Amino acid sequence: MPFTRFLLALALCVSVAACKREEPKPATAAKKDAAAFVADGGGDGSVWVVDGPSGGRLYLCGTIHILREKDYPLAPGYEAAYMYSNKLVLELPPGAASSAELTSRMSQLGLYPANTTLEGNVSKETWDAVKKWAAKHSMDTATLNRFRPWFLALMITSIEYAALGAKSDKGVDSYFEERARKDGKPAEGLETVEFQIQLFAALDEKQQRELLEQTLGEVSSVEEEYEKMIRAWKYGQLDDLKQMLFREAEKYPDLMDIFLISRNLAWMDHLEQMLKNGEKVMVLVGTGHFTSDSGLIELLRKRGYRVRHYREVTDF
Repeated sequence: MPFTRFLLALALCVSVAACKREEPKPATAAKKDAAAFVADGGGDGSVWVVDGPSGGRLYLCGTIHILREKDYPLAPGYEAAYMYSNKLVLELPPGAASSAELTSRMSQLGLYPANTTLEGNVSKETWDAVKKWAAKHSMDTATLNRFRPWFLALMITSIEYAALGAKSDKGVDSYFEERARKDGKPAEGLETVEFQIQLFAALDEKQQRELLEQTLGEVSSVEEEYEKMIRAWKYGQLDDLKQMLFREAEKYPDLMDIFLISRNLAWMDHLEQMLKNGEKVMVLVGTGHFTSDSGLIELLRKRGYRVRHYREVTDF
């Protein structure tokens, strides 16, 4: 899975913001002990436990922002993290990904002004590929011709994943956000919707064209790559995820910095403060934020914190 597809996956909670949320599955009322969680099935899961010096604990829960019904149940570490935490921290504040304002803002930034077209800003080969994709999906090319490359890339990805049954309202973060709302558990966000939209809207023309070109080139393999990604995520195989998501990352150092490295560093102060305050927090962010030397797991270890996969922990 080339790097670009991972960037698109990161943003799907924004690009399909109008989707209706699903009701969460029933939760187990009573807490299990740690051994019971570790013994349960469902794959090893992408969940790590971070311990601070003041009794603080972070449950770093890697998410896939778009899932299918059949990708549930989650690995038991997610349920353990939810039950033993006092609050949730998500990439976006609760409710942010379902607001009408978001849809309006995306359209405002994603459309060209009058008398400017996509066709006039991409190569003939790219425009031909857009028309071919549109014909396959019975979509009006005149409408697509108003979209900026980044906006069309997100829309294509959203539609292709939706065809597999993968939607943002089935994503891990959406699932636990709704659980927390019903249970009255506090939840907050690390970033704003505007910030995440601007990650794409601020890309220069060359970066936007590359984003669209790669997206169109990957359409034929989306199902195969998605299945590989889900399997690696379910079993906590970070090395496999790193290979799939970042195997072409060296070609896009600016994008690596914009979408991952800078964001990880920006989150560190908040994460450390919660540890120092002795809080117990379930942190739900895209699993890609864990998988590199600049990922959250390594950044926390470098700062002296103990980080373990949840199956190594017996004292939840």
